[in-house]
Amino acid sequence: MPEQIPNPTHTPAVPASARRVIDALEDAGFETWMVGGCVRDALLGRPVNDIDLACAARWQDTQRVCEAAGMRTFETGVAHGTLTVEADGTTFEVTTFRTDGAYTDARHPDAVRFVADVREDLARRDFTMNAIAFHPDRGLLDPFGGRNDIEAGTIRAVGDPSLRFREDALRILRGVRFASQLGFAIEPATEAGMLDARNLLRKVSAERVAHELDAMLLGDHIHDAIMGYPGVLEAVVPELGPMRGLDQLTKYHIYDVLEHSAWACQLIPATPLLRWTALLHDVGKPSTFFTDDNGIGHFYGHAEAGVDIAAGALKRLKKSPRFIHDVRLLVRYHDTPVPAQPKYVKHMLRMFDGRIDLVRALCDVKRADSAAHAPRYQSGIRLANDIDACLDEIVAKDEAFTLNQLALNGTDIMALGVTAGPSVGRILRAALAAVIDGKVANVHDDVVAYVRDRLI
Repeated sequence: MPEQIPNPTHTPAVPASARRVIDALEDAGFETWMVGGCVRDALLGRPVNDIDLACAARWQDTQRVCEAAGMRTFETGVAHGTLTVEADGTTFEVTTFRTDGAYTDARHPDAVRFVADVREDLARRDFTMNAIAFHPDRGLLDPFGGRNDIEAGTIRAVGDPSLRFREDALRILRGVRFASQLGFAIEPATEAGMLDARNLLRKVSAERVAHELDAMLLGDHIHDAIMGYPGVLEAVVPELGPMRGLDQLTKYHIYDVLEHSAWACQLIPATPLLRWTALLHDVGKPSTFFTDDNGIGHFYGHAEAGVDIAAGALKRLKKSPRFIHDVRLLVRYHDTPVPAQPKYVKHMLRMFDGRIDLVRALCDVKRADSAAHAPRYQSGIRLANDIDACLDEIVAKDEAFTLNQLALNGTDIMALGVTAGPSVGRILRAALAAVIDGKVANVHDDVVAYVRDRLI
């Protein structure tokens, strides 16, 4: 295949603002190309959000040329040759052609060397599909066969895979993320290089690892990514290891614990909270698994056991306390039966601090969990739908399920002679439970009378 294709079948669209930057630099004698993900996504027919440019100019020359042409510039990454240019309200990162020096921290080059040939710049990139350049007049420049790999759905490292991943270990997770987002397969030599270098992920910050995992989990092909590359994922989420290959030995399941969880991820809406919960909802099963005298598998208490395991994984990845709190609740109650009747749903709302969004999320988790069971045992889908419908009714009727909605408050309780302190809260919670159970209407005088009768 020729490395430069003047008339590619699919040509990336070039916004006028990007063309303005390219033309200004080329008119000044500096060769300039669109590079990286914007070219890949355009060839795939995916939306292109950010356009990166690579050029022969040093950043000082880029700044001089672009500002002379009426564009604004920002010195955002000049140590590595990157200048941000704003043209017609759109910003572009413009980076000098470069090669990278040694990566002693397995993440960032110790130094960069600026070069004159765009091919040298493309040679330093991670995967062939990201090592393609495009020019609106000259067409595609594809020295490593990236377009062929895109058409074949293949993720292939540029050059020696081991070198690529030892330079920057985060590329290992990027490969799995691309597999999840694009539905591509990682070719064997590249996968072997990823597995060989996976221990270097320990050197990468937890925040960067979590960012890649978040993006991976939101992919349209998350099941295949989890099941295709578990050895990579276990390097950063070791809690997944005991789940892999654990046969559940029950008629309710046709997958091992990891694949059941992978299907739950695939079948749940793509939000970080839901996907992380789906991934970790059964993480407590390995530690609670046993078989009875008939060889049937059981996991009593696995939801409770999974709460701390899931929280430990998320804390290690520096997820926020609020996020961890929500995952803990969803893992804890994912397997708890909730009859689709108002009083039971309102009690669940009360336990979830009145958060309707979290109860909706619990329904999503229950649906996905059930859908990942054996086909004959997916009744949980209907039950979750019924809970959702019951929740709609509760919200429409503005029924009370939190203390803020209760028709009396602490002042009312103390007016009945109760001393300020913990007893006031206990009485309020008992009154709310009575309202939820239908023992008393949520009317001020009725609730006061109910409480007074029980204090006498």
